Amino acid sequence: MSDAMRLRNATWLHPLRGIVYFISHPFLWPLFRGRLLPITLLSGFAYVILFIFTYLPQVAFLAIFQGKGAWINGAFLVLGEGAAIVALLFEAFFVDETLVDVFDAVLLNEGLEPLINRERILHPDGENPVKKLGKPTTSAIYAPFSLRQIVEFIVFLPLNFVPVAGVPMFLVLTGYRAGPFHHWRYFQLLDFTKEQRKQFVRNRQLKYTAFGTVALMLQLIPFLSMFFLLTSAAGSALWAAEMEKRKQFLEEHRDEEIAPEYRDDPV
Repeated sequence: MSDAMRLRNATWLHPLRGIVYFISHPFLWPLFRGRLLPITLLSGFAYVILFIFTYLPQVAFLAIFQGKGAWINGAFLVLGEGAAIVALLFEAFFVDETLVDVFDAVLLNEGLEPLINRERILHPDGENPVKKLGKPTTSAIYAPFSLRQIVEFIVFLPLNFVPVAGVPMFLVLTGYRAGPFHHWRYFQLLDFTKEQRKQFVRNRQLKYTAFGTVALMLQLIPFLSMFFLLTSAAGSALWAAEMEKRKQFLEEHRDEEIAPEYRDDPV
């Protein structure tokens, strides 16, 4: 495989590819304007309040241990606290339904309709993938609310006190936990059992950690965290689509290998 192909398929790039995909496919834009725009403004307001009232006190505390590095780590600490608040706003305003629509619409646009119509009604006459989405026939969850994940997120925040290495440690450890949640909807569509889901993640743990870490870094950007939640959902759907297409390709070629060779034996 060429270096360019390896880079294109690098898992950590999928959250970034999701940004490009979301921006370049206008049928996804109404999903952002509808519910998430006001929540984005609300989350931005939360970041402003945190920086005004908590940034300098936390920098002063960190300066005891880190000196000049306290300004940078203090910013990451406040951004982490803001991300925790955004996660709670996310749950309170039922944004998960919108993320499911983004994920399913991307899969539809990538030609994976059979995977979607197992779990929700589709309208063939819809003018674009979003318009084709009907009501889910079963419980549809992009990423389940995890109190444990939020608690761990808060517990890991003090890692920012550690000079130099603290911020990367915080991002990677949190990404390790968050990465697999971005494919919860994919696991639903595959009808995985709990054991199948665990095994699937275990076989790709480094990839999920890379995806989760980059997605978290995007969500730490003030005012845009909600937008990047949607683009990360698009990126996770692109990754799922790639795996499904590869699986279909291997199955088709395996059938060709198994098929008996034709011989024209004269009688």
